[in-house]
Amino acid sequence: MARLKAQPRVALAGSLDEQAFFDALADPIRRRILALLLDADERCVCELHGALAAPQPKVSRHLGVLREAGLVLARRNGVWMHYRIHPQLPTWALRVMIHMRDGIGEVLDPVPLGACGPAGDRARPVPMPRPITASTESAMTTTPKTVLVLCTGNSCRSQMAEALINHDLAGLVRALSAGTRPQPKVADGALEALRLADIPTEGLNPKDVDRFLDQDLDLVVTVCDNAKESCPIFPRPVRAIHLPFHDPHGEPLESFLAVRDDIRARLIPAVREALGV
Repeated sequence: MARLKAQPRVALAGSLDEQAFFDALADPIRRRILALLLDADERCVCELHGALAAPQPKVSRHLGVLREAGLVLARRNGVWMHYRIHPQLPTWALRVMIHMRDGIGEVLDPVPLGACGPAGDRARPVPMPRPITASTESAMTTTPKTVLVLCTGNSCRSQMAEALINHDLAGLVRALSAGTRPQPKVADGALEALRLADIPTEGLNPKDVDRFLDQDLDLVVTVCDNAKESCPIFPRPVRAIHLPFHDPHGEPLESFLAVRDDIRARLIPAVREALGV
């Protein structure tokens, strides 16, 4: 039986341990790792240790600290671990990290596909950091818009929407999801549909909408009619759109795949249009 690992100190937006956050930022290598991750959807550990010119075990130890603090998520792809910024970090933490990246003044050039070889060796050298330019500076200083996706149980459609938005609009939009009556767990079919599309699922879990009432939101999207009817009144004015999707609960995996593709085809463009990104 695999040994259980300690869970990060932040699993949900708004619960970030501030002391752990600033402790994680105290090390210069960890600051550079975060700066590199902010400039991409996700990065392989081989890219990071190549860009940092540091031994991979040392980089992995620093990544472990960042995971424990709840700043990054990880997934395994073959022999390599891939890392990304936690999509549910609160806005203030993202702003601190973006300003920190500006101070570092470096970003990583795109790594060619196949830079991580299947046998564990890099097939091609990883480009080193390059000086920041005016065009990249503009992109780096933009704070992502925050969208909250609502449904009743927060176990299927809204979870897939959260994961797809965070993947397809990474760096532009930060997606959260919640339910008016959240279920105990995310539907297995939803998780499998995301995995089959190579969409990270770590950190997905049902959440009550009440926890987000005080969040700074740019958009609320309801994806089922019940959630639209019972959507709470937010204390701050926020734009809302309604885009319902079929509920595949109790149906074969093919139904979950169809809903996943429908969300990607209709919701992603609607969010881009509503937020102007």
